[in-house]
Amino acid sequence: MSSSAAKPRLRLRVTATAESIIRGGHPWVYTDSLREQNRDAEAGELAVIFDRSDKFLAVGLFDPGSPIRVRILHSGKPVTIDAAWWRARFDAAVARRTPEAIGPDTDGYRLINGESDGWPGLVLDRYADTLVLKLYSPVWLPRVAELTSMIQAVLRPVRLVLRLSRNSQDAARLIGLEDGSELGGTPPAGEAAPDPIVVFRESGLRFEADVVRGQKTGFFLDQRDNRRIVGTLAAGAEVLNAFSFSGGFSLYAARGGAKSVTDLDLSAHALASAKRNFALNHDDARISAVPHDQVQGDAFEWLANGPVRAFDLVVLDPPSLAKREAERHGAIQAYGRLATSGVARVRPGGTLLAASCSAHVSENEFFGAVREAARLTGRRVTELRTTTHSPDHPATIPEAKYLKAIYLKVA
Repeated sequence: MSSSAAKPRLRLRVTATAESIIRGGHPWVYTDSLREQNRDAEAGELAVIFDRSDKFLAVGLFDPGSPIRVRILHSGKPVTIDAAWWRARFDAAVARRTPEAIGPDTDGYRLINGESDGWPGLVLDRYADTLVLKLYSPVWLPRVAELTSMIQAVLRPVRLVLRLSRNSQDAARLIGLEDGSELGGTPPAGEAAPDPIVVFRESGLRFEADVVRGQKTGFFLDQRDNRRIVGTLAAGAEVLNAFSFSGGFSLYAARGGAKSVTDLDLSAHALASAKRNFALNHDDARISAVPHDQVQGDAFEWLANGPVRAFDLVVLDPPSLAKREAERHGAIQAYGRLATSGVARVRPGGTLLAASCSAHVSENEFFGAVREAARLTGRRVTELRTTTHSPDHPATIPEAKYLKAIYLKVA
C-alpha cells in the first residue's frame, strides 16, 4: 500500500518514556508523548518516529484527531512499507488461522485481530463466504481500496462488507463510504441484492450473523471456545443462559444433551434471533428434542428477584460493564453481584460460568470479584478452570485483553 500524498516525510520525536515503550513493542503513541513534529498531517499518513540520536525508531499510521496519535506498524530496523510488505503481513495473519486453531466444521472466525496481528485498529472476520472488514480508526480509510484489492486477491470472498466504528463514520462519509457498505466480492451471476443475514457454521452448528447491522461484525465469535466447553458440561442439565443474546451457549448446551435450556435477555430482538438459530438447527434430533424456553427481562433483576428456580448450569455472559476507565470500579462490584445471584441459582452439584468482556477490568480483578462473591455465599465452591482469548483472537498487549471466564462447581 502506498503512503498518502507526495509531501515531505512526516517525522516525529517522542518522549524518552515513549521511546522505551515503543522499543518494548507497544503499538500506541499518545498525544502527550509527542515532543516534535515537522508538519501537519492527515489521518492515515505514514509517520516515521526517530529517537533522541536521530535514528529510526518506528513507523506507524498518524491520526490527528485521536488521543492515540500514532498506531505503530513496525519498530526496530528501518523497513520499506510497500505493497509487498503489506501482503507479507496479511499472509502471516491469515496463515495463523490453522484448522487446529479454529476447530472442526467451522467457517466463522477472526482472520485479523487488530494490534495483536500487527494491524492496529483493523479487524477482519469470516462468515462462510462473506468477509467483514471493521475499521476502528480513520487511519485506514485512505487505504480501503488497497485493502479491498488485497483481500479479494488472497481470499476471494463472495462478499466483502465494511463496518465502521462511530469515530470513523463521519470521515468515511466524506469519501462515499457508510457503515455496512459493500466493498465488492464475486457474487454468483444474477444474484439479488445481498441479504444482511449470513448463515455460517461453528462446530457444526448453524448460526445467523447480521453482517450489516449486527453488533461487532455480526456475531460474538470470541466466545466460541467457551461455548464448546458448555456443550461438554450440559448433559442432563437444566441450563440458564443469562444475557443470552442470540442463544449461542443455549444451542451448544442443547446439542450436548441438556434436559432444558432457558434464554434470559432484555432484548426481544436478541431472543427472536435465538429462536431463528434454534430453527436453523432443528434437523439435529439432539437439539429439537430439548425444551427451549425464553424469558424477556433484565438479567440483573431476574437473577436477584425473579421466580424461585434453580438450574444445573448457569451461564453469565453480560455485555461490557466498563466501557471506560471511570466505570471500572462499578463494573467490578456489578460482577460480584452477578456472581452472588448466579451461585444462588445453581443447584447443588451444578456449575456456574461467569464471563467478562470488559477490557478496563483486569483478569485478576474479575476473577477476584467472582471468587469473593462465591465465598461469601457460604456455599462450598470448587474452581474448575479459567479461560481467556481463543487462538484467533490473540491479545498481545494489556489493552487487548478483554475476554475472561471462570467455571465454578457449586456444592
